[in-house]
Amino acid sequence: MSDNGLHQLHVNVRDEASSEPESIHTGPVTKETQIIAIYGKGGIGKSFTLANLSYMMAQQGKKVLLIGCDPKSDTTSLLFGGKACPTIIETSSRKKLAGEAVSIGDVCFKRDGVYAMELGGPEVGRGCGGRGIIHGFETLEKLGFHDWGFDFVLLDFLGDVVCGGFGLPIARDMCQKVIVVGSNDLQSLYVANNVCSAVEYFRKLGGNVGVAGMVINKDDGTGEAAAFAKNANIPVLAAIPAHEDIRRKSASYEIIGRPGTQWAPLFEELARNVADAPPMRPKPQTQDQLLGLFSAEVTGRDFQMEPATLFDMVGKDDIVKPSLEVVYDAV
Repeated sequence: MSDNGLHQLHVNVRDEASSEPESIHTGPVTKETQIIAIYGKGGIGKSFTLANLSYMMAQQGKKVLLIGCDPKSDTTSLLFGGKACPTIIETSSRKKLAGEAVSIGDVCFKRDGVYAMELGGPEVGRGCGGRGIIHGFETLEKLGFHDWGFDFVLLDFLGDVVCGGFGLPIARDMCQKVIVVGSNDLQSLYVANNVCSAVEYFRKLGGNVGVAGMVINKDDGTGEAAAFAKNANIPVLAAIPAHEDIRRKSASYEIIGRPGTQWAPLFEELARNVADAPPMRPKPQTQDQLLGLFSAEVTGRDFQMEPATLFDMVGKDDIVKPSLEVVYDAV
């Protein structure tokens, strides 16, 4: 490319990045299948939320596919009573060595109307988890993913990691909307804010994905997550309380989102909200704004940083050494 062409490319990229994107569509989702990506900090309760949400949706007559996109491959464990689901990546590798093709029955399993599968990931230290996600979706497309006719496809993504594969649904418009799962702690809200920032970034590049809202899990009533959602301009879809009964039943792989049970109304409302919530354009928060949700005693934000000195480093005061630069007198 010539210097002029390279300069024009830089100008175009700069202009595109600085231009304000068009308002995101906030009307009803018109596609027959709603594909929804759920993000959240590791251990925040995405798998618990999704297992119960997908189960309730199925009981409401919806055809639901739950896809685990976390290398831990634990999204479907609650749905299947703790049993491990064969992953697409490991199954694909095994079948390839045997000279066989992967079939639906090899990787997709069902329970009470919920269809579920795990993409999986490489062994620790042996590959990129994001690349595994990309390979998994390529396999899904070969299996006819776009012709399956589900009402809802729920994608469970690890929100701590923001590399290419995990941001795929947002970057490539593979979903219509995103849901973040958080709690009343700084780290989970930091992750939720990162996801909002990613959505906003790709909107500026021409993307169409929006944030449908937040699910507050393990809600202890302190209110930081609700305050974050309000500031970020996204709705709270449900607040799941920090209740001992929920913790105990979840630990024993029990689905609590069953019609007619104690917690049924909570997940019935969540199912309706997830289905109806329009994709909103979020307002990512700054680090100071996030810290402002918590008391100074919790975050230590009143602390004043003190610059280090050379004496701190080497035990000597600053010594001004003469420069070796040669300075020529003007002629």
